[in-house]
Amino acid sequence: MAAAVPLLCALLLAAAAALENGVARTPPMGWLHWERFLCGTDCTAQPRRCVSEQLFTEMADVMAAEGWREAGYQYLCIDDCWAAPTRDERGRLRADPRRFPGGIRRLADYVHARGLKLGIYSDVGNKTCAGFPGSYGHYELDAQTFASWGVDLLKFDGCNSGSLELLAEGYRRMSLALNKTGRPIVYSCEWPFYLRPMQQPNYTEIKQYCNHWRNFFDVYDSWNSIKSILEWTALHQDSIVKIAGPGGWNDPDMLVIGNFGLSWDQAVTQMAMWAIMAAPLFMSNDLRRISPEAKWLLQNKEVIAINQDPLGRQGYRITKDKNFELWERPLSGRAYAVAVLYQQEIGGPQNFSFSLAFLGNGLACNPACSVRQILPSSRDWGVHNWVSSLSVEVNPTGTVLLRVAAL
Repeated sequence: MAAAVPLLCALLLAAAAALENGVARTPPMGWLHWERFLCGTDCTAQPRRCVSEQLFTEMADVMAAEGWREAGYQYLCIDDCWAAPTRDERGRLRADPRRFPGGIRRLADYVHARGLKLGIYSDVGNKTCAGFPGSYGHYELDAQTFASWGVDLLKFDGCNSGSLELLAEGYRRMSLALNKTGRPIVYSCEWPFYLRPMQQPNYTEIKQYCNHWRNFFDVYDSWNSIKSILEWTALHQDSIVKIAGPGGWNDPDMLVIGNFGLSWDQAVTQMAMWAIMAAPLFMSNDLRRISPEAKWLLQNKEVIAINQDPLGRQGYRITKDKNFELWERPLSGRAYAVAVLYQQEIGGPQNFSFSLAFLGNGLACNPACSVRQILPSSRDWGVHNWVSSLSVEVNPTGTVLLRVAAL
C-alpha cells in the first residue's frame, strides 16, 4: 500500500495540468480508417484496402489536394491493426514492417509535409481489441515513443483492461505520460463507454484527463446506427451536455457519409446532428473515390462553422412531437443552430411548425432575428420577430438545419 501512495500523490498533483496541451479548443476534425477499412491486413490480395503506409499516404495526398485540409480536416488517424504482433527487443511498440516499411516516423513526416497531423491508436489493456500489443505496463514508454514519432493524436481504447480500477488508472497514467512528453497530443478516450455497464462515469474527472471521449457503441454504416446514437444522446443529455466545451468533447463516433449505408437525407441528418452535438468530425470513408455530393456535404463551410463555433456549447433536444424532434445549440454572437429531425421511415415529406419563442428560453429571437437554412440546401428565410412561427418541410429520416441570429 505504501508504494501506491507516491503514485497517487503524483497523479493528483499532475491532474490539474493534465489537459494543458493547447489542443482541442474546438472539436477536432480529420479522417479515421476504422469503419471503412476495419482490420484489413492482407495487402497482397487487397492493396488499396489494407491498413498500410500506402493507404495513409494516398489519403494524405487527397486531403491536401482536394480541399479537406482547408475545410478543417487536419488529423489523419490510424486505428487498430497497425502494429507488429510483438514489441521490439527494447519493449517498444513497432509498426508492422511489411505494411509500414518506413515506420510511423516516416509516415508522420509525410503527413506533416502536407500540412496535416497524424493520429495513432493503442489500448489501455495488455492487448488491443484486435489482439495487437496494448499499452498496459508501458504507458510512459509508449507515450514517449509516440511523441518521438511525431504523433499528434492518440485514440486510446479500453479492451482487455482487467478491472474498472485498472481501466481508470490506465487512462489517467497515459494522459499524464502524454503531457510529460511536452508534445501537444490530442487524447481521445473510450473510458466512459467501458464504465457505463457497471457505473455512472464521472465526466468531470474524464474531462480532466481526456480531450474527447466515446460514450456509446461503434458507429456502423447504417441508419439504425445513426438513429440509435442520436436517441442515446438525447436520453442522456442531462448528464453529458453540460461537461462538453473547449478542450473536451463528447464523441458520437465517425462520420460515415460517402459510404454505402445512408440515403442522402440520412447523410444530411448525420452531418447536421454531429454539428449540433459539437462532435469531433472524423470521417471514415474512401476520399479517393467519394461522390461530389458527399464531398459538398462534408466540406460545407456553414455546417462546419456551427460545429467549430468558439462558444463550445453542445446542443440538445428541446422537444419531441411524435416523429419530429427539435434540437438547438447556442452559438457565439447571440445565435442558435436549430435542427428539425423527422424520424419517420415511411411516406413522404411532412411539415413541422414551431414558434421562435420556443428557442433559447425565449431569447433566440427577441425582439427579432434573421433565419437562414443551411441544410439540406442553403437559403435565407428573412427577418422574423419573437412571436413568429416557422413551418419546416422535412423528408423522412431527414433534417433541416437552420441558423437563427438575434438582431
